[in-house]
Parts: sequence; structure tokens; C-alpha cells
Amino acid sequence: MYNNNAQLKYQATRISTATKEQLLLITYDIGIKACHVAENAMIGKNGAPDYDLANKEILRAQEVIRELMVTLNKERAGEMGEKLSQLYDYMYNLLVDANIKKEPDNVKTVRGMLEELKSTWESALVNLLQEYQKEHPDDKEFASAMSELKGESKPAAPVTSSVLKSTAVTKNVKAGSFTLAG
Repeated sequence: MYNNNAQLKYQATRISTATKEQLLLITYDIGIKACHVAENAMIGKNGAPDYDLANKEILRAQEVIRELMVTLNKERAGEMGEKLSQLYDYMYNLLVDANIKKEPDNVKTVRGMLEELKSTWESALVNLLQEYQKEHPDDKEFASAMSELKGESKPAAPVTSSVLKSTAVTKNVKAGSFTLAG
């Protein structure tokens, strides 16, 4: 019980201190994990299929996709936003079909799409951070946050995907520089 409470506190703190970009990545992680658990439950990796667990996790993945759809700013994202909305709709329908027909391949397909989208957003954020770093080499706050993140006392090395794990870096960058999440 104690371990579960500690995990819940950690997750609550992680979410409450996250930037909107980090929240997007966390949302993808939740959907990916739900799909993975649902797949395993449907194929019975731990014995006989557990369709109740699969249903619960598919519904969780559907909630994630609904959240991604609701938070998508199609006006600002333009044509790309419309295409992404259509993709989310397709993924949602695949999950509905998977749940009705007990089809783990549909869940696997959605998981793969979520993993690809997450990877794309991570790359975009890394690129934006690198661009910011190049354009603002004298930004002491940013350099300090990068150094702190990497446990260094000297100026920070170039931005990598590990930077995404830190709230400090994205919170210390000038407000309004990054608007990936919508």
C-alpha cells in the first residue's frame, strides 16, 4: 500500500509540474502502456485471455485518444491538425473494433501509431530546444538548467532527447518559445 501511495504522489507531482509538451508525452505514454497491457490480456500472455482487463485498458487508451483529440488545436495546426485529428479518429475506431471483436492486432496497430507519434513529438521538441540553444547562446538560465539536468558544473552540452525528462529545462526557457502541445 505504501509503495502504491508513493507512486501516486510521484505521478501527481510529475503531472502538476510538467510543461504542456511534457504532458503530451505523458499522455502518449499512458496510451502506449494501456495498449500494451490490453494486448497481453487479449492474447493471454499470463495464462488464459483476460477480457475484463483488456476492456479496461482499451477504454483507458480510448480516453487518452479522446484527450488528444480534445486538446488538439486544429485552427493553429492547420492542415496538419486536421490530418492528426483524422488519425486519432481512426485509432479510436480501431480500439472500439478491437474491444468488440477481441482483436489484439488492432490494439497493437494503435500502440505502434502512438509510439511513432510520441517519437515524432520528442524529436520536434529536441529540435526546438536545440534551435533555442543556438539562437540564445548567452541565455544563462537555459544554460544553467541544461547543466543542472546533466549534473554538470560547466556550460551544458547540446540538447538531446534525455533533456525531455527534465521539467527544469522547459520551465526555464523563455515563456512562449515552445507550443507543441496545442
